[in-house]
This record gives sequence, structure tokens and C-alpha cells, in this order.
Amino acid sequence: MKNPIRKAAVPALISLAMFTGVAWAQTAPVSASSTSAMSSSSTAAKSHAQRRMDNVEQQITTMHSQLSITDAQSKQWDAYAQTMRDNAQKTSDALSGRRQKMATMNADDIMKSYAELAQMHADQMQKLASAWSDLYAVLTPDQKQTADTLFHNRPLHPRPAMHKHTAKPASASSAASSSGT
Repeated sequence: MKNPIRKAAVPALISLAMFTGVAWAQTAPVSASSTSAMSSSSTAAKSHAQRRMDNVEQQITTMHSQLSITDAQSKQWDAYAQTMRDNAQKTSDALSGRRQKMATMNADDIMKSYAELAQMHADQMQKLASAWSDLYAVLTPDQKQTADTLFHNRPLHPRPAMHKHTAKPASASSAASSSGT
């Protein structure tokens, strides 16, 4: 019984971990000198938001192709894809708004903001899971097998390249834990 639950929870937990890392990175304090740089970085933020949306579109296109979605399945597919787009846009907007307010937020505000982001993410995952269930119900057995393989073999949201350096090799982490550091 534990194994099916673990398999079902892993994609959601990986996604939550990814979101948590992004949200946590947003909590870096903003100095007075960097406040003036924020206006010049709005172009970079738009560029980042656009890259995020482009990534979502690429994921949608790739998954559509991998699953060989048919015209008869397009209604459910379109609902799932739109949910992905809506979630990405809402997340981008929320993170941008949080980033703009960060300089004036105290620790209590930051914690509440983080809780709001986590709740928003949980709500988004529920909507995405519901849209996925509707789509999965109309997939052929071969498409379901492909989907099962896709969800078992990789997370829904690939880990950003900028975080790859933070993972320790197994030997390094076991050596560190055995040395007490």
C-alpha cells in the first residue's frame, strides 16, 4: 500500500520542492542600493517570466506529442494545457508581486507571504490533478502506459540548471554525515 501512495505523491512533492526553492529564493533581503536596481531589473523579470511561460509551452508541446493526443481528446487536453498556463501565470504574478514588496516586508509578512504562496501552489496542484484525471480518463491504454512512464521517470517540473550544483554526490554526503559535519 505504501508503494502506490509514494509513487503518486512523488511528482507532487517534487513539484512542491521546486516551488519551495523558488519561493525561498525570493526571500533574500533587498538592500536600499538594490531597490533602485529593481526598476532596471524589471526588464530582466519580464524576460524571466517570459522564459517561464516559454518553458511551460515547451512542456505542453512535448507532452502533447509524446501522448499523441487525438482530436477526440482535444477538449480534455486543452483544459489540462490551459490549467498549466494559468498556474504558471499566477505563480509568476505572485512571485513578482512578492519580490516588489520584499523591501518593505518584515519577518512576519514574509512568513505569511510564503504560506500564501505554498497554499496557492497546493490549490494549483489540485486543479492540475483534476484536469489531468479528466484527460487520463479518455486516453487509450497505450497513451496511459506512455503517461505512466512519463510520470514515473521524471518530475513534472524539471529542476532548474542553476540549482544542480547544490546537490552533493552520495559519497560526499555520506562522508560528511559520518564525520559529524
